[in-house]
Amino acid sequence: MLNYIWAFMIMIGIMVAAFTGKMDGVSSGILDAAKEAVNLCIVMLGVVGMWTGVMKIAEQTGLVRQLTKLLMPVLRFLFPNIAQEERVMGYIAANMIANLLGLGWASTPTGLKAMKELHEIHKKRCAVSGGDPEAASDEMCMFMVINISSLQIIPINMIAYRSQYGSVHPAIIILPGLIATAVSTVAGVLYSVWKCRRNDRKKLEKGNKA
Repeated sequence: MLNYIWAFMIMIGIMVAAFTGKMDGVSSGILDAAKEAVNLCIVMLGVVGMWTGVMKIAEQTGLVRQLTKLLMPVLRFLFPNIAQEERVMGYIAANMIANLLGLGWASTPTGLKAMKELHEIHKKRCAVSGGDPEAASDEMCMFMVINISSLQIIPINMIAYRSQYGSVHPAIIILPGLIATAVSTVAGVLYSVWKCRRNDRKKLEKGNKA
């Protein structure tokens, strides 16, 4: 759907420029935007490379393992039904740590692995107790909400963008970003916990009736 929206907007822009005699401006804008995109990619490549390296060092020194242990009480509360699944809990913890540091692109591999493991767990449950194995489980929905809300202590991506575009104080967004992402995360988690607990009660009631 977004592809159609963008295509429609581009076509409208070109048509308006053609009727108003501003095609030169459109051509210049396209070239300038292309140049800016390449420059931004080069800058972000350096930032990504540096922080990915930092994450690797943190893994090798055991820092990620220690942070995972600190997160385990929170993860057990959020995912009580899979708390014993160490493999998937490790992926979820690594994903959350990367997101806390604002490394969205660094969290993608662990996020995909965590979602794959959650799906496998859900399919095994469905094979035993019934249900749709292709539907999203409560844990998958909770994990998705946490990723979308993405609590960030240090929004490295945004700081890099602001620095690239000439911001005088690129790091000034740390506190507002922390507040905004904390509010969105708390709201999303509370709603997800309520829905998960409600679904558990419904399953229990259904089992008792059967």
